[in-house]
Amino acid sequence: MTPAKKAKKKIEEKIFIPQEKLNEVLERLSKHFRVWVPVLSSSSNGWTVEFRPFTIESEPFFTRQSTMPPKSVILPQGETLFQYEYVKNSDDPSKQDLILKETINAEKTLVFGARPCDVRGFVICDWVFLRGLYLDVYYKSRRENTLFATLVCQDADDACFCSSVGGGPGDMEGSDIRITSTSEGFVLEGLNDRAKEVISLCECDPPSEEQSRDAQRIQEEAKNRIIGSLDVSGSVEAVKGQFQNMGVWRDIAESCLSCGVCTYVCPTCYCFTITDEIQGLKGERLRSWDSCMFHQYTQEASGHNPRPTKLERYRNRLGHKFCYFPLRYGGVIACCGCGRCIRSCPVSIDIRSAVERVKEVHSNACVCS
Repeated sequence: MTPAKKAKKKIEEKIFIPQEKLNEVLERLSKHFRVWVPVLSSSSNGWTVEFRPFTIESEPFFTRQSTMPPKSVILPQGETLFQYEYVKNSDDPSKQDLILKETINAEKTLVFGARPCDVRGFVICDWVFLRGLYLDVYYKSRRENTLFATLVCQDADDACFCSSVGGGPGDMEGSDIRITSTSEGFVLEGLNDRAKEVISLCECDPPSEEQSRDAQRIQEEAKNRIIGSLDVSGSVEAVKGQFQNMGVWRDIAESCLSCGVCTYVCPTCYCFTITDEIQGLKGERLRSWDSCMFHQYTQEASGHNPRPTKLERYRNRLGHKFCYFPLRYGGVIACCGCGRCIRSCPVSIDIRSAVERVKEVHSNACVCS
């Protein structure tokens, strides 16, 4: 007699995590994934919300957008690209051989509670690191091993403008799991096959009909909300047309401090620098975040700097996002509309106003000519 096959437990595509069970579920997931969650930290200087690896002491904070995006999960602020060592050649002692050691270590990772704009930032960066002439194996390995459980955004503020640049509070492009926060907990829905493992490991029941209706209502509201009113059409022509008009760039960026905070908090800013740290015959090649707003960023060995003032540097930053990037990558705007650069700027430079100002000056110049 053929033994009956053990029935496989059905993997639910939609589950409900009660609020009070969230940490228990995240702890369970953290045994299989490196789980990152947004957490609130406060000090005498104020408070911040940052993505950090989950621990049993973590208190995930979802009630507002994080101060820093989860960019460092895929593109760390500093990382060792490889290690190396010079050793004498045993056949010819006058020569040295170079031994290289790979350092790629992309563990399975889950980002729980990112916003749609955060994930869209990676979708934009993919054009550079995965679709360009050169494949970045470090970025690729982490990207392939990272899943995003993305929160339907219900907390947009006056600085947000995700709808203006192709996203939206319910946009799930690039996400693996949709999280809808309700009054009682979280409804999770798998959006692809990659999500099945996470959904299964949660060991939670499907949502009730009422919980499903509640989640669907929130998703519909998010889908129908328009966040931001910036019109980016014509930005390519405007930036190109006003490239030499330093008057308009002075109007926009004269108060800029060149502190670079706008680039560090930006999900789509990916500039980096490469340095070697050597001790004796051993060394490491390091990659670290850089900022196009810094004077040294474009300074050449001769001392010449093609972007000598903050005006040229801000022109480059805005031009990169709304002109050069779309020209190179099929019209894609290199901005996800998260608004972090607006909230964080110490002198209140608003990139939306900057784009509108360049377009306005360009439009008037075209009419006059």
